[in-house]
Amino acid sequence: MIPVTAYEGQDVAVLGLARTGLAAAVALRAGGARVHAWDDAAPRREAAAAEGIPIAEPAALDWRRMAALVMSPGIPHTHPKPHPAAAAARKAKVPLIGDIELLVRSAPAARYVAVTGTNGKSTTTALIGHILKESGCQVAVGGNLGTPVLSFAPLGKGGIYVLEMSSYQLELTRSLACEVAVLLNVTPDHLERHGGMAGYVAAKERIFANQRPNQAAVVGMDDEICRGIGKKLRAEKRQTVVPISGERAVEGGIYVEDGIMTDASGARVAVVMDMRDAPRLPGRHNWQNAAAAFAAARRVGIPAAAAAAGIESFAGLAHRQELIATIDGVAYVNDSKATNADAAARALVCYDAIYWIAGGVAKQGGIESLRPLFPRVRQAFLIGEAAESFARTLGEAVPHTRSGNLASAIAEASAAARAERIDGAVVLLSPACASFDQFANFEARGEAFRALAAGLARRP
Repeated sequence: MIPVTAYEGQDVAVLGLARTGLAAAVALRAGGARVHAWDDAAPRREAAAAEGIPIAEPAALDWRRMAALVMSPGIPHTHPKPHPAAAAARKAKVPLIGDIELLVRSAPAARYVAVTGTNGKSTTTALIGHILKESGCQVAVGGNLGTPVLSFAPLGKGGIYVLEMSSYQLELTRSLACEVAVLLNVTPDHLERHGGMAGYVAAKERIFANQRPNQAAVVGMDDEICRGIGKKLRAEKRQTVVPISGERAVEGGIYVEDGIMTDASGARVAVVMDMRDAPRLPGRHNWQNAAAAFAAARRVGIPAAAAAAGIESFAGLAHRQELIATIDGVAYVNDSKATNADAAARALVCYDAIYWIAGGVAKQGGIESLRPLFPRVRQAFLIGEAAESFARTLGEAVPHTRSGNLASAIAEASAAARAERIDGAVVLLSPACASFDQFANFEARGEAFRALAAGLARRP
């Protein structure tokens, strides 16, 4: 744990007591702050109180006394409607901040590498952390990826915090000046929360705030919005800009073209590696993730050969194109993290004979954008609330079955794949949907797929 001493002797409100908020409340209290914590869910209030955290209803607080409101990132503070506590704090001119802001104020001597993007940020964050650990760096990896940042061990000067940052977290972080800030891509997501696309893009761009000339902005060049952001950053000349691509050559950057990673960021252009030597990072989207990780590692002083070796040895992340098993020549791939169509596209493009399990709670637009990839799908097996709408989109273009639930879908997909016996067949869970109709979260959905695939492997 990192005690937060910046508010010693002051009153601080904490809103939201899940993992992030509870860690913040504990760290603030350890640092001498007078904590006033709240969660709208009674069980979380009770759990926090059992750990000695003072509970106080926001409506009863004297907001003029509060030095800050520390908010869990999932709680709205602007759109679509601010939580009453956020509205009260803003009216009293109380700063609204998050746990990463507390980390930065508590560990100013540490180095920070932060990653954001609509898709790929978890893999890229974990990959950077892996490279740095393999190279002997003192590093902690977390943020939006798993571990709450205030649960980290203090690293001190020279230590590197590698942070995955969502748009929600970026809106609540004011003081972060990243040694390396990575923006992978931007496609429409969370628009209701940010009041539209402009607000979402502005939140993502905050990752570059406070950077200085000796710090680096690593920017993906594979979508139009990020290309525009990269052009703007280069024109402003506030930091070094390193462009990256998983598709094509980019001047002065790191890119993967036809599977070969090349470093053109220095005085000489150099081939780095063949991405076929990194089988856990398939597809152009993962090639871009690898290019970003290589760029970040080089900027913090990791030799090129060590960075390439770290990419090759990376084991991958759960629920992100995770190969669970190969049974009778059929691969079973868990891509449960693909909760929107754009994320699912990144998996579909990697395989040629797909028995696709899709469905759940659909995002706006459904799977219409995936139509160009339908020829890769041998058959679709549809689950959850989106089954009917997905069936209408697939129409006659893709044979499909309304499986209803995951257990039926994997059984039916397995039977179809085994019957057809096509080389390279993949039973792919890449739902293009949120999970909340049938599962608590995408992790629970992925674990269920893992268990079902393991059960198939045990059958005679």
